[in-house]
Amino acid sequence: MKKRSSYESLQKNIRNLKTPKIEVFKNRYADKDYIVSLEIPEFTCLCPKTGLPDFAAIKIEYSPDKYCLELKSFKMYTIFFRNLGIFHENVINRFTEDFVKTVSPKWVKVSGTFNPRGGITTTVSREYHKPR
Repeated sequence: MKKRSSYESLQKNIRNLKTPKIEVFKNRYADKDYIVSLEIPEFTCLCPKTGLPDFAAIKIEYSPDKYCLELKSFKMYTIFFRNLGIFHENVINRFTEDFVKTVSPKWVKVSGTFNPRGGITTTVSREYHKPR
């Protein structure tokens, strides 16, 4: 039997967490394939165990379909995580799921490189491809 981490219960409600609304605008070039790249070089959240700050560089690359991401609302979305205790893996999965749910891109890749914690740098990535 696998030994579970003492952190296990700290993230049980992460999928139901209410985050700020991400807004979109109509893509006037939906008939074209192009890629938008966003970088958040100073993303912060908290370690769910210690409460100490975690710092990361998050990169989002996506190919818009009918909508494009509105940046101010997305900035407010990212700031929400500043005081939240959350695992690195959960940050990237939540970003991806919320992004896909709102923007509905043709394709998106979300990657986060988190500064060392305990001497270990963590990079987490997730991709989504819209079914054809």
